[in-house]
Amino acid sequence: MDAQYIAPATPAGRFYDPFEDDGPAPEFTAEPQHAQEAQPAQAPEFAGERDYSRERTPSADTRNRRPRETRQAEVFTIFAPCPQGLEEALTAEMQALGYEDAKAGRAGCSFTADWAGVQRANLYSRLATRILVQVAHAEISHEDDILELARDTPWERWFGAEQTLRVDTSAIKSPVQSLQYCNLRAKDGICDRLRELEGERPSIDTVRPDARVHLFLTGHTATLYLDTSGESLFKRGWRLDKGEAPLRENLAAGMLALAGWDPAAPLLDPFCGSGTILIEAAWIALGVPPGISRPFGFERLRDHDAYRWRDLKEDARSRILPQLDAPLVGYDLDPQAIEFAQNNAERAWLTADSIRFEVGDARQITAPADHGWIVTNPPYGERMLTEQDADLWRDWATCLKHNFAGWQLHVITSDLTLPNQMRLKPKRRVPLFNGALDCRLFGFELVAAGYRDA
Repeated sequence: MDAQYIAPATPAGRFYDPFEDDGPAPEFTAEPQHAQEAQPAQAPEFAGERDYSRERTPSADTRNRRPRETRQAEVFTIFAPCPQGLEEALTAEMQALGYEDAKAGRAGCSFTADWAGVQRANLYSRLATRILVQVAHAEISHEDDILELARDTPWERWFGAEQTLRVDTSAIKSPVQSLQYCNLRAKDGICDRLRELEGERPSIDTVRPDARVHLFLTGHTATLYLDTSGESLFKRGWRLDKGEAPLRENLAAGMLALAGWDPAAPLLDPFCGSGTILIEAAWIALGVPPGISRPFGFERLRDHDAYRWRDLKEDARSRILPQLDAPLVGYDLDPQAIEFAQNNAERAWLTADSIRFEVGDARQITAPADHGWIVTNPPYGERMLTEQDADLWRDWATCLKHNFAGWQLHVITSDLTLPNQMRLKPKRRVPLFNGALDCRLFGFELVAAGYRDA
């Protein structure tokens, strides 16, 4: 996305989408063929000759599969991972999108969908990190069982030797000794099958592959997933200026969901940083699909119907609202952070008046309306000077009690003593992970300052 692009003048508080016409069906430039794989630890093993006499060859009856017709009728099992703590919110989101069988699981949710539903989930989910299609599942007793499972999976439906590949492996309570070796077994199985069927194996690209496969191990089972998202879904395509300790976009959207924010109500972020929470809020309020301006992994797979995908996006664009109903306001003490926020909002195709970003002190701000939500990610941990902690929180709490009675306050922090420092009693606390930080989203209902507030 061109960082120098300036959106044409449009009415205040609007989303401007420069991609009204996608033009012809997109074409992707082929990735360069790599002389060696991008995973140094695995390259020596890959380079070595192996004895194939004992290994099962794939069945030839899959050569004449017709992927497009199969996909239209076939229903897939999907797993959508998300930041820990957002599982229930993600499940509710998926159910609202029409995936009625969505069920919360560990760090994500599962549901079923046809291929068009897979594309819709990528386009519309604000909370998921990826959309993974389950393509194989089996019990295993040895790492070599992974090789057989991968060789028996019809990868040629989705990609072949002309595309580049990346395989990732993760595990929970699995007895395997080496995840790296398991990853190699899966990669070998995929490449062996394609070489047997098509005469050549795909090249490995760990940076920008055409196809991504995830191997997940738990107990004595192995599951293979085809990653349809490509880059993580929280990468919306608009954030280049990150500022200090930014929130990921799907965590910001999750905070708004957990806070119960009404998109028709005012929203304030007094520690807005690079503007992530407010930009996510603007897209939610306007109905802008989070994936509207980014590419997806499924666009690089075989038999991708670019015209049908364009129709789906055009339908999504037609539903975007013309303007915001309520003010979105962000403050930060750092002028550079405000500049970053304004630049990010512009890259998100929001007009200058959509969000009001100002340099300001959270302890001295006034309410833009008589009711609304404050959702924020204040400084904590390494971002705080410890000697200033107590004064900052006490002074901010005083400002809130005087100026924001009737508002709801939701704060994410790794400092579990924050409510005591602010002399506020949380009505709700939700465990969340901000990256590796174990945090809580504290929810408060603000009331007018009373006799206890000196």
